[in-house]
Amino acid sequence: MKSITEINEKIKKGKVIVVTAEEMVEIVKRDGTKKAAQHVDVVTTGTFGPMCSSGMFMNLGHSKPRIKIGGGKCYLNDVPAYCGIAAVDIYLGATSIPDNDPRNTVYPGAFKYGGGHVIEEFVSGKPVRLEATTYGTDCYPRKRIETYINKETVNEAYIYSPRNSYQNYNVGVNVSNRVIHTYMGVIKPNLGSANYCSAGQLSPLLKDPKYRTIGIGTRIFLGGGVGYVAWNGTQHNPCAARTPEGIPKGGAGTLAVIGDAKQMSGSYLRGASFLGYGPTMFVGLGIPIPVLDEEMAFFTSRADKDFCAQVVDYSTDYPQRTGTSLCEVTYAELKSGRINVKGKDVPTFPISSYSKAREIASTLKTWVETGSFLLTNPVESLPGIDSGISLVTLDERTPEEMQ
Repeated sequence: MKSITEINEKIKKGKVIVVTAEEMVEIVKRDGTKKAAQHVDVVTTGTFGPMCSSGMFMNLGHSKPRIKIGGGKCYLNDVPAYCGIAAVDIYLGATSIPDNDPRNTVYPGAFKYGGGHVIEEFVSGKPVRLEATTYGTDCYPRKRIETYINKETVNEAYIYSPRNSYQNYNVGVNVSNRVIHTYMGVIKPNLGSANYCSAGQLSPLLKDPKYRTIGIGTRIFLGGGVGYVAWNGTQHNPCAARTPEGIPKGGAGTLAVIGDAKQMSGSYLRGASFLGYGPTMFVGLGIPIPVLDEEMAFFTSRADKDFCAQVVDYSTDYPQRTGTSLCEVTYAELKSGRINVKGKDVPTFPISSYSKAREIASTLKTWVETGSFLLTNPVESLPGIDSGISLVTLDERTPEEMQ
């Protein structure tokens, strides 16, 4: 057994042994889990994919005369921000869309720009046009302002994402005879494509499936800077079906994360638009996993062949919430380029970037090795596999049914 405190002492002394999750797979193949647990202190992970449930809080500072944007309307590069908080606090969601966007699933110009693009430009240091209108009060008499801001001209700017770093996910296919537009991208008809979105053997929560080391307060790589796990993410589903070892077989845990946007980079927070669906933001996130014992050596060394995902029809089963899985495939199969679904050979397409995930894991490895990044003990564990938590659904209900 090791402790995070002991590992941090090794980091401070320059004696820590850090490897990426890819490297850990090969180390355990060669040496076994017991020897790897004794030798390796930290395993770094990474993921880079579209994470719609992301956004940024900002405090704009006070104008002269003062304005109460809270309760009014606010736009950043024509993208609406939520301003029902206080006078000059706003929140920009990654999926926010300009009011004049065509929003047509056929028109190829739709959804070209949204909140994720604004956040990318902001963290890259570019100027962002701010327009706000509101009602006047005695203490906030101004009713309109139009100006430009950047990350040097605002007080606070921090990413707060309610749901990032999904622990496994579906593979999206389409059994209908028409093209469909989804948050998994454009999916070809008649089982013409299988879209998936996970870093597999590099994915953070897959390397700590029981949430033994990742919890509230865990320090992470977020958007090119340092962030923290703030809470379990929305739709956190720890009691999802798992293998006998405890590895989830589909979407399970999630993280709510927070970090200083001023320290982040447009290389790791990238605005994107999915035709016929809407804008989102690609988020780069990595977590160092301390190898506390042989069990953690085992989990951090699991490879793509050990992780499976459910193949789901996004033309009918997903929108109608049937809960049906057409079959189960491994990430090794997905990364081979083809899977078999209902007897048909289907080409696979990754929505997330594995090369970027590898870059994040390597960068985080360097940070830990050089002593610039220490690990943190969680102040509270995430709800775990014995929590009894299950997802609820939004159904049409009457007041009488709510009694």
